[in-house]
Amino acid sequence: MPHLLISAAHKSSGKTTLSIGLCAALKNRGLIVQPFKKGPDYIDPLWLTEAAGRACYNLDFYTMSHEEIIKLMVCRSRETDISIIEANKGLYDGLDLDGSNSNAALAKLVNAPVILVLSTKGMTRGIAPLILGYQQFDKDIHIAGVILNQVGGSRHESKLRAIIEHYTNVKILGAVQFNPELNIDERHLGLIPSNEVKIVQNKIQTIANIVSNSVDLDQLLSVANFTAPTVSSCSKKTNKKPHLKLGILRDQAFGFYYPEDLENFQQLGAKLVFIDALQDQTLPEIDGLFIGGGFPEMYAEQLSSNLNLKNAILNAIENNLPVYAECGGLMYLAKHLIIKEKLFEMVGALDLDTQIFERPQGRGYVHLQETGKGLWNLEETFAAHEFHYSKAINISPNLQFAYKVLRGMGVDGEHDGIVYKNTLASYTHLRTVEKNRWTDRFIQFIENTKQSR
Repeated sequence: MPHLLISAAHKSSGKTTLSIGLCAALKNRGLIVQPFKKGPDYIDPLWLTEAAGRACYNLDFYTMSHEEIIKLMVCRSRETDISIIEANKGLYDGLDLDGSNSNAALAKLVNAPVILVLSTKGMTRGIAPLILGYQQFDKDIHIAGVILNQVGGSRHESKLRAIIEHYTNVKILGAVQFNPELNIDERHLGLIPSNEVKIVQNKIQTIANIVSNSVDLDQLLSVANFTAPTVSSCSKKTNKKPHLKLGILRDQAFGFYYPEDLENFQQLGAKLVFIDALQDQTLPEIDGLFIGGGFPEMYAEQLSSNLNLKNAILNAIENNLPVYAECGGLMYLAKHLIIKEKLFEMVGALDLDTQIFERPQGRGYVHLQETGKGLWNLEETFAAHEFHYSKAINISPNLQFAYKVLRGMGVDGEHDGIVYKNTLASYTHLRTVEKNRWTDRFIQFIENTKQSR
C-alpha cells in the first residue's frame, strides 16, 4: 500500500500547500488518493478533501490508540492508489520529551517514508547540516526525499542541489520556487462553502499545476512503495434504516465537522438535514440539532440579522429539542457576540456573552472530567481539543456544567459544557473514537427524548 508522510523541519515551511498540490496533481493523473492529517484539525482536512476528492481523516495520538490509528489508516486506504499523510509542525515536534506523539512517531507506527519539505528562503550551504541532522537524529526514520520550497530562483536552486548532492545522500524530489499564487488565505476560505467551491477548486488546480511542474511525481511515487501494517479486518458498518432527522448547521459560518462523526450518525439511523444559518428562515422538522465550530465572527452581522432562524432555534431549545453545540455553536447560542466593542445579538439561549480577541483564548488538547450533570454519559474522563479566539464573559453564576476542566480552558478555565434544558454547549471539540463514542450517546439521547415525547 503506497503511502507517504509529508513533514517539514518546522512550522510554516509550506507542507500544507504542497500536500494539497500533491493530492490534486496525483488525482489529475487518474490516481485514487486518500488524504490524512495528523492531529486535530479541521481546515487542512477540508482543503485536502477537496484536492483529493475523498474525505480526509485525522490520525491523533492524544485521542486514539495505536491500534486505532493503524486500522483507520489501513482500512481507509484500501482500494486506493496512494495515501498521503500531512504532518503537523516539524518532523520531530510533539507534546512529549521522548517524541512518542511526534510526526516521526506516526511515521514509525504506520511504516511511512517521510518527504521533508524544506523552506529554503535565505539558505544555501546551511541546508546540508539541516538534512544530515534530521537523518541522524533518529535513524529509524526513513527520509525518502526532500522537496525544496520557497526557492529564490534557478540560480538558488542550482546551488541548493549541488550542496545537497555533495554532502548528503538524500533524494531531491522537487524544487518549488517562491510564488505568491501558492498562498492560501485559510481563515477566509477554510470552510469551503458551496458557493465558493469553484473558487477553491481553481486555487487548488493552480497549486497542482505548479507542483506538477516542480516535483518529480514519478520519483515520488517510487519512494512511496513501503509495506503498511496489517489489520485483522476492515468490516464496513451498514447504516440502520433512518428513523431520526438530525439537523446540522453547515454554511460559511459553521463547517467544522469530522467526517467519521457524520458517517457514524448515518450508521446509527440518522438522516442528516443540513441547514444554512445565514439563509434559511426556519428550522425543518428535526429530532435533534448539531451546531459545529467555524467562523461565526466573520458572519456575525448576517447571523444576527436572521431573526427568524434565531427565534426558531431559541423556541426549539425552550421546547426541549436535543441540541449539541461546539465552539462556534456555543458562540451562536449565547446572548451576544462582541467584536471590537460592537455587539451582535445571537440566539440568546445561553446566559453569557462571548468576545473575540486577537490571540487564541483556548488552544490545544483538553482533558475533561464529567460532573454528572451532563445530558448523556461520556467516559468519566476523556481527551478532546479546543481552539478559539473568543472568550466567555458576563457568565451567569447559575450555569450548570457537564465537565470539569483538568487540562485546557473551556468556558471559564475550570468548567466546560454548559447544560440548559436539553442543550449542551461546549468550547471543546469532541470526536468519535474508541474511548469516546459521543455520537452514539447523542443519538441515544435523541431517541430517548423522542420516545418520552
